Amino acid sequence: MRVVFAGTPALAVPALQKAFSVCTVVGVLTTPDQPSGRGRALVASPVKEAARELGVPVFERETADQVRELAPDLLVVAAYGRIFKKAFLDAFPMGGINVHPSLLPRHRGPSPISAAILGGDAQTGVTIQRVAMKFDTGDILEQQVYPLHGDETTASLAVALSAIGADLLAALLKKMQEGAAPPARAQVEAHATYCHLVKKEEGIIDWSEAAEVIERKVRAFEPWPRSATFIEEKNLLVLKSHVYPDTLGQDVSTGTPGTVFAANDRHGLLVRTGKGVLAVERLQLQFKKPMEWKAFWNGHPEIIGTRLGKQAEGI
Repeated sequence: MRVVFAGTPALAVPALQKAFSVCTVVGVLTTPDQPSGRGRALVASPVKEAARELGVPVFERETADQVRELAPDLLVVAAYGRIFKKAFLDAFPMGGINVHPSLLPRHRGPSPISAAILGGDAQTGVTIQRVAMKFDTGDILEQQVYPLHGDETTASLAVALSAIGADLLAALLKKMQEGAAPPARAQVEAHATYCHLVKKEEGIIDWSEAAEVIERKVRAFEPWPRSATFIEEKNLLVLKSHVYPDTLGQDVSTGTPGTVFAANDRHGLLVRTGKGVLAVERLQLQFKKPMEWKAFWNGHPEIIGTRLGKQAEGI
């Protein structure tokens, strides 16, 4: 079976490698090189680099004529992030399949991994669906559930789902080559939920929110845009935290949200929120290295009693 693979980030590389091991990958479609770093030098996508290592031709535009020259059977998509035109899809006799890191129809859209964490989901997974003219609406071919334990970050969950998706894709491609593909089933529209592209400003912590909401955001926004607050107008990243269980024998949930009111040996720096207390375990001050909470507290003992937030705006 001759395959064209479409994808861009590192998340898609295992899927490309598995497809290459099972099928004849005749071409790879990815986004153009992007400027990066201080010098703004052009950098190839991880998928492009992987394709080069495999010796597969790379192209950066969805051109139907160019694809027809490759005589492909199937389009395989993983984290490509663009809707294909009908003329392009028509160049594939077997159509296209897409690897999506959620249990569709839940979390359709560009950021399903962080959405599962933000939503407090008990489980997520990977879906392989038929490519459709609307994002993430195609019929489902395969799904695999992945239970969540409440300590995942977007970074760690992406790695896990990437591996699962690659294995699921390889198994499906083998079945398709043998003429034993599972029957597709339509998604239930009534169960559909949607997620949006995460914006940088979403990483700024609103201490009036509940501790459990902030804690989910800390995990969901790792590695980007990360959860940030301010201390004396300096940026302060909260890199790891957990919801503090109230065992002090007092109502620690009351008071001004954002106030660091104690340091607890077992839990870390305790910060009041709109509901409950957030225990900060790891943090990073602007222009400094990441630090465990105790090392940070030793260097900044004045943080106890400080109210975190952008003071100029009264946060």
